[in-house]
Amino acid sequence: MGFWKEHAKLRMVFIAVLFAAGTAAAIGGWFLTGRLAGLGIMIAGVGLLVAALWIYNIPFERPHKKKP
Repeated sequence: MGFWKEHAKLRMVFIAVLFAAGTAAAIGGWFLTGRLAGLGIMIAGVGLLVAALWIYNIPFERPHKKKP
């Protein structure tokens, strides 16, 4: 977790790349309406968008408290 806090520019580059690729895949898959490949491409695009959100949220995570 400390790596992503220390390298904010690298984190933003990853987020931008994942966001652009996810959006392009979701829109590109939408143009293949009625084909199974289109559905797969859209699901992959949503996965890339979720990955971008995950990388964005990593620095804001709270450490978990350990139960005694």
